[in-house]
Amino acid sequence: MAAPVTITFLGGLGEIGRNCACIEVDGRIMLLDCGLMFPDLDMLGIDLVLPDFSYLLDNADRIEGCIATHGHEDHVGGLSFLLREVSFPIYGSALTLGLARNRIEEAGLLARTELIPVADGERRRIGPFDV
Repeated sequence: MAAPVTITFLGGLGEIGRNCACIEVDGRIMLLDCGLMFPDLDMLGIDLVLPDFSYLLDNADRIEGCIATHGHEDHVGGLSFLLREVSFPIYGSALTLGLARNRIEEAGLLARTELIPVADGERRRIGPFDV
């Protein structure tokens, strides 16, 4: 019997932006995207909106990595903010990682992660996750 899977959304539901989900198996966490959202016009003084990272900060030692689905800001724009607090590898296509790398490098945080390219159709075993 397969291990149970828990999926917790930290943002991105009912809105455009802040896409971030925690997929949990055997006590380990894989992030699916880590995006940001640009504020609505009525959010004066707010530059950007991030997912609620509190669960990840409380469980930082259980994070296996992040799978970045594509390079839009609403899917990878939050990585440089989370990497200030937590270190983890990021998996994605070469293009996606290139776009994420720009933001992470701008923040001076490239040493806090490993960018791991994954080819189309390639399967990986990452901790308890078959991706």
